[in-house]
Amino acid sequence: MAENRFIPFSRPWIDDTEIEAVSQVLASKWISTGNRTREFERAFAEYLGAKHAIAVSSCTAALHLSLVVAEIGSGDEVITTPYTFTATAEAIRYVGAKPVFVDIHPDTLNIDTRKIEQAITPRTKAILPVHIAGFPCDMDALLDISQNHNLRLIDDAAHAIPAEYKEQYIGTLGDLSAFSFYANKNLTTGEGGMITTNNDAFAKLLRTMRLHGIDKDAWARQSQRNIWRYDIATEGYKYNMTDIQAAMGLCQLMKLNKQHERRRNFAQIYQTELAKFPQISTPVSPDNPREHAWHLYIIQLQNGNRDAFVESLSEANIECSVHYIPLHLFDFYQDQYGYQVGDFPCAESAFERVVSLPLHPGLTEEDIHIVIDAIGKVLES
Repeated sequence: MAENRFIPFSRPWIDDTEIEAVSQVLASKWISTGNRTREFERAFAEYLGAKHAIAVSSCTAALHLSLVVAEIGSGDEVITTPYTFTATAEAIRYVGAKPVFVDIHPDTLNIDTRKIEQAITPRTKAILPVHIAGFPCDMDALLDISQNHNLRLIDDAAHAIPAEYKEQYIGTLGDLSAFSFYANKNLTTGEGGMITTNNDAFAKLLRTMRLHGIDKDAWARQSQRNIWRYDIATEGYKYNMTDIQAAMGLCQLMKLNKQHERRRNFAQIYQTELAKFPQISTPVSPDNPREHAWHLYIIQLQNGNRDAFVESLSEANIECSVHYIPLHLFDFYQDQYGYQVGDFPCAESAFERVVSLPLHPGLTEEDIHIVIDAIGKVLES
């Protein structure tokens, strides 16, 4: 095996298909939001089985707009997890609401649904779970809690395409779902995001709000030969997706099942081989192999120095990462909300032990075995 080969943590799976599709958009001279964006929205909604899909500039934008249309505002509280990227809580702050953290389940790393109800107050208006690494949260419990307490369920599905929960795709179960198409995601447009919903009123408002509240975008106005006349129907934001991104997204969507199969295969090799090391806990693997999106493969070290482990793999030309530093450990969230070390022990314990290993469709089985062999040598030392 070529042990000196550099194995990157993540790489987008891009080939001539995407290059040609983007070139066609550039040649058309219509490069902003237009027909390709609408085509991508239709295809994405059809793939998931959602009624509506609204393309936006990022998952952060998707979360923000979802909270706005759900009428979450100043003084409200939104229950979420501290074990996530800051964008999840950041979007809650955009609307003037407070992110209320609930600790995670130590095995799945997802929000512990058993602890949610004790965090609900009269100010609570929504629950915002995150499907960490692409493993679906307990959606039955989340739906029950949200319905029993009249709360909106808005899920951060940044990691979760094409994850399934009881044979339904994530993105079809709550009130609104926010997806990420960032460079390292299972489906990428470089930057970009999507909101899915089955609510007609939400969808109509989202399409208007994502582009300054204008009732007709430039593509619609040009199609009607009425370029300059429009109305501002509501408050809005600059959150639209371009046709350049959408052309790439359409190509990525066509190869999504194939890349998921590769991720799933690599994850299974990891699961089988790493189970031989008692110093490592491997991720929870669902009975239905289609349920997990396998955006990330996160192991947990049972003992030893995590940082030294990552550094040793780096010296072996293997790039790893850590997901995540819990939000309540950052100065900003401590200063703003009084959170402190010790508030969420499961999240803190996981953070001290987790390592995200390389997992993307550009790898080979040989690459995966090189990573496993390197891990064995590190553990021996």
